[in-house]
Amino acid sequence: MLEAHGIEVVGEAADGAVAVRNAAALRPEVVLMDLRMPGVDGVSATREIVEAGSAAVLVLTSFDEDDLVEGALRAGAAGFLLKTTDAATLVDAVRRVSAGEGVLDPRVTRRALSLIPRGPDDAGSTPDAGAAGLELLTVREREVLDAMRAGRSNQQLSEDLGISVATVKTHVSNVLAKLGARSRAHAVALAAGQS
Repeated sequence: MLEAHGIEVVGEAADGAVAVRNAAALRPEVVLMDLRMPGVDGVSATREIVEAGSAAVLVLTSFDEDDLVEGALRAGAAGFLLKTTDAATLVDAVRRVSAGEGVLDPRVTRRALSLIPRGPDDAGSTPDAGAAGLELLTVREREVLDAMRAGRSNQQLSEDLGISVATVKTHVSNVLAKLGARSRAHAVALAAGQS
């Protein structure tokens, strides 16, 4: 299906360990990750792939349980879609994740955002790096974060702010680092939890 829409598929894996090895060897732009696999599960495989910088990860699963949504986002997934997603939406999501954007299935977005701790009064949790990181953002980085929350791509941000795409990428990287986020989607979720 992806190849029929002009997306090159460079590899496949039946379990998480093979997915991690393939991502490291093949260096795809995007890994479509199932969460329920034999051996190494999809959340663990996502974490390893993201931490190694092998690829961006778009989760595609038939399960939308809260613990899986939270686990995938905290592991650094750039997106989360259910397998009931139609072909056009999946192809668009792969392209958006490849372009550095985040994607969340509308059926899990509210739950995903509600999973992020809001502060010390939220079920006894303490503020994480996201809260402290917001204080460290420059004015321009806050503009970039706001645009990320609005779903703007790097190219759109470049045009909106009158800066190069390379400069946008630098600002996005700084936002992610200061918030302690592993992906754009994670940064947006952290920021939403602190606003």
